[in-house]
Amino acid sequence: MTDINMRNRQNNISLSVIILARNEALNIVDCISSASFADEILVIENNSTDKTVELATAHGAKVIKRNLDGDYSAQRNFAIDMAQNDWIFMLDADERITPLLKEEIIEAVTKNENRCYQVSRENHFVDGKVLHGDLRPDHVERLFKKGYAHYEGLIHERLHTTSEIVRLRGRLIHFPYRSWEIHLQKINTYSSMVAEKYHKNGKKCSFCVDILIKPLWAFFKVYFIHRGFLDGKLGLEFCILHYFYTIEKYLKLDSLNRKNGRI
Repeated sequence: MTDINMRNRQNNISLSVIILARNEALNIVDCISSASFADEILVIENNSTDKTVELATAHGAKVIKRNLDGDYSAQRNFAIDMAQNDWIFMLDADERITPLLKEEIIEAVTKNENRCYQVSRENHFVDGKVLHGDLRPDHVERLFKKGYAHYEGLIHERLHTTSEIVRLRGRLIHFPYRSWEIHLQKINTYSSMVAEKYHKNGKKCSFCVDILIKPLWAFFKVYFIHRGFLDGKLGLEFCILHYFYTIEKYLKLDSLNRKNGRI
């Protein structure tokens, strides 16, 4: 850490911001900068092949290398154990803390009440925001006291806490996908993980219900009920891909159940 960063951290609040990262060279500097009011920024790095580690270190973060091994909850719980402060804020590399959220975090940590704080994420792209449909702002628990919360679940991990949950007004700005290729890769990865989880739990797959009807319902729900149509062309594109994500996970489940994953 540079002398400037060291002097700045001495005046910051007793908060550990945790960032999980793999090949996030394009994101990590802006992410760390948005959290610079915390006296510890802890990056848990998973086998990056770009300059994530060098950039994170140069901008004042403490970097710990640990293999994710497909278990996000274990990675986050490990990071919590490694944090030096009682207050934790969990931040993804493609997220930015807004000024309003920063002020609310500082106020919450200063009050030091036994609460868990929930924030919403607003998805941004080059073409604009997506505020409806599948990518409408979601609410996630991110600020909590160490010892009162832990993560569970291999995929779509969730924070479990014994503290009262309070929602903050400030939002995270989320830049989830830089290209359609990245989004499609995520659909492929997540649909495989969900299908394998369903298969392991003995879930059956009906061709008519799961492969034909559920994907259509998934599209109808996000496009019409959750008003994806209000986001124009970009909203329609993401709702169509939500249809394909749904059909893909059930196609994979059916293949696992009947043919051990083969077509």
